[in-house]
Amino acid sequence: MPWIYAVVGLLVGAVLGIIISRLTTPQYKQQKQIQKELETTKFSLEQQKQELADHFAETAEMLDILGKDYTKLYQHMAKTSAELLPNLPEQDNPFTKKVAEQASPDSENTIDSTAEQLEEQPKDYASGATGLLKEEKKPVVEAPEAAMAKAS
Repeated sequence: MPWIYAVVGLLVGAVLGIIISRLTTPQYKQQKQIQKELETTKFSLEQQKQELADHFAETAEMLDILGKDYTKLYQHMAKTSAELLPNLPEQDNPFTKKVAEQASPDSENTIDSTAEQLEEQPKDYASGATGLLKEEKKPVVEAPEAAMAKAS
């Protein structure tokens, strides 16, 4: 029975020795310090990620407002150009007549309808004949004529 006390005492002493040596060694203190720095860095990284996400959300909102304001400004310019220069030919007017006709007092509806038009998928076919398969005679340029054209 005394040898059991000796083995238990030896085990308890070894465990206490390991614990005391870990607490007093500089590597253990350095490890704890590095662990604390790691947690602090992780926290600041998460905080920075959240700030970045907030920044992009705010920027997206501002771009949306800017797009709506730009559309409103363009409609206003089209309307006033038609009012101030009524005799101006359509090809000289930088603002199309179509946009001026779409402008209404309720600009939100106009912006929504413009957005719906932009979201439509493009057609994957031509509305009329493209002339792709049409045989048309192309002029053949002789070599001396091509050389003269390039020289001059």
